[in-house]
Amino acid sequence: MAKELKRVVVTGIGLVTPLGNDVASTWNNVLNGVSGANEITLFDATNFRTQFACEVKNFDVDDILDKKESHKLDRCSLFMLSCANQAINDSKLNLEEENKDRIGVITATGMGGIISWEEEFIPFVQNDFHPRFSPFYIIRTIPNTSTAYVSIHWGLRGPSYTTVSACASSAHAIIDAFTQIQLGRADVMVTGGCDADITYASVGGFNALRALSHRNEEYLTASRPFSLSRDGFVLGEGGGALILEEYEHAVKRGATIYAELAGIGMNSDAYHLVAPDPTGKGALQVMDLALKDANTDVNEVDYINAHGTSTPLGDIAETLAITELFGKNAYDLNISSTKSMTGHALGGAGAMEAVLTILAMKNNVIPPTINHSENDKDPKIDYNLNFTFNVKQDREVRCAISNSFGFGGHNACLVFKKVK
Repeated sequence: MAKELKRVVVTGIGLVTPLGNDVASTWNNVLNGVSGANEITLFDATNFRTQFACEVKNFDVDDILDKKESHKLDRCSLFMLSCANQAINDSKLNLEEENKDRIGVITATGMGGIISWEEEFIPFVQNDFHPRFSPFYIIRTIPNTSTAYVSIHWGLRGPSYTTVSACASSAHAIIDAFTQIQLGRADVMVTGGCDADITYASVGGFNALRALSHRNEEYLTASRPFSLSRDGFVLGEGGGALILEEYEHAVKRGATIYAELAGIGMNSDAYHLVAPDPTGKGALQVMDLALKDANTDVNEVDYINAHGTSTPLGDIAETLAITELFGKNAYDLNISSTKSMTGHALGGAGAMEAVLTILAMKNNVIPPTINHSENDKDPKIDYNLNFTFNVKQDREVRCAISNSFGFGGHNACLVFKKVK
């Protein structure tokens, strides 16, 4: 006899972004259409085609770890620790009274500890390949360290692992955490993801792929989703964390519920390592799968937080998918790309955008897609769609979608609903 699936709700959130190191400051800047872009300060980008990114500013974890302990971790893991700390505090979970065997951690990264990798390998090469590696090198660089450290720091002994699927990584982590609760394997999951990827290797590699914008003189407006002049994404960093909780468990302890994670979708374009299927078929199917999983019709969706990276091919494919799947209802919903402000945090993007989608629902306000002008329209994009250009829009948000599409054709979709 099949088990009855559990309902899953969100009871805590946390953010570290180029717009702020917590939820409140990030959300305020998102609603005001602030660009998180700046000239790169994390390394000398003078000789690079792209010399700007969306960096996290003035970040530290002094309130969580002492310097001796934080020295063991890469910037990526420190981001995840901060996000998780915020989310746990926000949820008001009393971990000393909870069964920690029933609380798990599934988080994500796209690049892992790439900063620490460079910090070891550049001196290694410069010193004629003489091996003088730090004893913390491996734990700083391997992708699962963020998950492991969150689990260890709070003594959470439930399901614990890391997902890696490029730009869909943290959306997949959220999906896996959701499934653990849905199947009754955990009561609470700490989930999300982060990346700290503004490095020589990342910027150089993405430049070689012609994936990054190179508007060095216009970096504040370089991320231009759904505009004709878009020329690639703006690299970002940071991420987000969510506390997912079994509905009855949350109600019993009197938790504040942000939203229900009502449905999920996963599939593959099976098309190309870096380019989306130009027809948008994969994006269409993954949204359709998620809506069916949520038992939700297209006319019930009020908002889509689009993957919207500001790449020439990706924005068109996603727009085609929306118009085909939603039909006439596509013109009644709001669409926006918060990457126009945060940049693209790769493995952290899905979690960051899931949190922003939940906040749009909680506050009944749609974040804008900034940096668009009326004379910058792509003839391949349908501007009868409401992309929420430049200015936030108030509307009731009962149901919202967050899309994440990764290199390799990895697609993930999350459907959130207000709890009735």
